[in-house]
Amino acid sequence: MTQRNWRTPILILLAGGMAMTLALGARHTFGLYLTPMTTDLGWARQTFAFALAAQNLIYGLAQPFSGMLADRFGAGRVMLGGTLLYVLGLVLMADTSTGLELTFSAGLLIGTGVSCVSFSIVFGAVARAFPPEKRSVALGVAGAAGSFGQFVMLPYGQMLISALGWQQSLLVLAATVALIVPLSLILYEPRPSAGTGMQQSIPEALREALGHRGFLLLCAGYWVCGFQLMFISVHFPAFLIDRGMTPEVGMTALALIGLFNILGSYAWGWLGGRYSKKRLLSLLYFMRALNIAAFIAVPITAGSVYLFAAIIGFLWLGTVPLTSGLIAHIFGVRYLSTLGGISFLSHQVGSFFGVALGGFLFDQTGSYNIMWIVAIMAGLFAAAVNWPIDDRQLTRAATRPATV
Repeated sequence: MTQRNWRTPILILLAGGMAMTLALGARHTFGLYLTPMTTDLGWARQTFAFALAAQNLIYGLAQPFSGMLADRFGAGRVMLGGTLLYVLGLVLMADTSTGLELTFSAGLLIGTGVSCVSFSIVFGAVARAFPPEKRSVALGVAGAAGSFGQFVMLPYGQMLISALGWQQSLLVLAATVALIVPLSLILYEPRPSAGTGMQQSIPEALREALGHRGFLLLCAGYWVCGFQLMFISVHFPAFLIDRGMTPEVGMTALALIGLFNILGSYAWGWLGGRYSKKRLLSLLYFMRALNIAAFIAVPITAGSVYLFAAIIGFLWLGTVPLTSGLIAHIFGVRYLSTLGGISFLSHQVGSFFGVALGGFLFDQTGSYNIMWIVAIMAGLFAAAVNWPIDDRQLTRAATRPATV
């Protein structure tokens, strides 16, 4: 049996989805460590927030390069190396005592590791494995798997912290992330031969995309996605504690986001296979802004928190299959990991500002009120910029072997 025979599209989808369940699920638990770590180590929230903001920025900066490596050498090889960095970062994070050490472990190492084990890498492999008519749904399923990780790993992380303390729980989390290693073997891809595939090099693909107005607008909207999501992921539990609620309410809210994100990721991927992806992105961002505005306009209760979490969860990562699917539709799948990495860089720059600005504004004003308003305005901006994207498929002449 050849490698291509046993590495079927379904198996690639399952392995990639399980890897994202572990990698992204573990990453979403970091907001639970804000209060115990800052309290135990005597830090300001801004110290913890900066390290997590750095993680998101490095995640984004590394993503185009990990995407290029995946497009050239295969997703599995990149995923294996990234998993080892991720595990090392968690081990060192457990032994941190200064903000600089936290920035190195949780920021540099984990940020680089996650860039090799997440959306652009897995989506590139999945998109290449499935035909165009099934691609959007497959990407939605992969995105839902990452969402399932948030749902199951948040209670898991809270249980570990409660039972073992934040330091020992990080070591157990490292062992959990190490389970990605065998999954990465399934995503090993044969290197493209010189005479096949799209007749275009990586530099040419980058020039084409960066010269495409629609791609730039898509990246601008994706910036907002990262800004909103990581602000909520990192600061929402602390926001609720400030309002007199228990840590379990914050954990439950984040878990609800993950639960409804499972449904949302699949649903938006399914819709993207039938309707205009750019119109769906505009609708999604507008609904996010409306949900945030309604949440801060009413009294904060456990009921309103859970309702907000359910709605924002449905809208959480629906942007991912739509954005990746739109890139694949316009530019093709040959360099999807590379171009997806470029767009995700914009997403993670937004994540950096969402986490860092949230911590800065809280330390300056004692509340997150201004930050919520900024998040609403950003959502309206993203809804506007996605609407005029030119989503027509590009055609190219195939005249020479592809190079990198």
